[in-house]
Order: sequence, then C-alpha cells, then structure tokens
Amino acid sequence: MKWGMPLFSNKFCPKKPTPRKVELSVLNKELGPEKALQDLGLEIGPIRLKLGDQESLFDNGEWLPETGPVSGTHKENHKLRQYVQQLEDENNLLKLKYEILLDMLTQTTAESHLQEKQMEQLQKQVLNSSRIPRTKR
Repeated sequence: MKWGMPLFSNKFCPKKPTPRKVELSVLNKELGPEKALQDLGLEIGPIRLKLGDQESLFDNGEWLPETGPVSGTHKENHKLRQYVQQLEDENNLLKLKYEILLDMLTQTTAESHLQEKQMEQLQKQVLNSSRIPRTKR
C-alpha cells in the first residue's frame, strides 16, 4: 500500500532566520554596563531572597542566611570556623618554632660534645707533656 501524500510535510516547518551580524565594539559601546547605568539608573546590588521568616543573601556563590532561626547558627558557625583557622595557624607557627628550637639544641649539643673531646685531648697532651722529664741543655 502506497501513501500518496505524506502526513507531515516540510512546507509547515518554518525556516530558521539567518543570524544578524553586529560588530562587538558597537555592542560594547551601546549596551555596556555603564550605558545601562546611565540610561536606566540600574544599581545591581546583592541578591536577596525571602521565604517566610527566612531571608538569605547570595554572596560569593553561596547563600547566606540573614534572618530567621538559621541565621544565628550560621553566624556562630562562621565565627567558630574563623577561630579554628586562627588556632590552626597558631599551632603551625608553634610547630615551626619547636622544630627550630630542636635543631638549635641538636647543633648546640653536637658542638658541646666536640668541645669536650677537644678538652680531653688537650688535657691528655698536658698530662703527657708534664710526665716527660725535661732535660737540661
């Protein structure tokens, strides 16, 4: 069985319009953010969202609660994170100081042992020289 006329034909599909070509420099000059501020007086501020009694602020890619029951906990957690970071920095500094002191102690101990050996050698030389009878010339 042959179909005489296709059920869906291409004559009902609209053609896609050709894209317009506009120079980028014209777009930047005419539609830039400075132009929008001049013409429209737009000031783009922080994004705020209010759902019920909870209000949040979008800052640096993160939603921060400003009001409501979660905001107090969030602020307290933020303070605690800062305090933990401060303590970790202090701990790292103390570890560095400890390592430096251990190195200094090791070096001082090594120098002290070297001086003790030199003193023993000098004492032996003095004892040996005093035991040798001196001859008259």
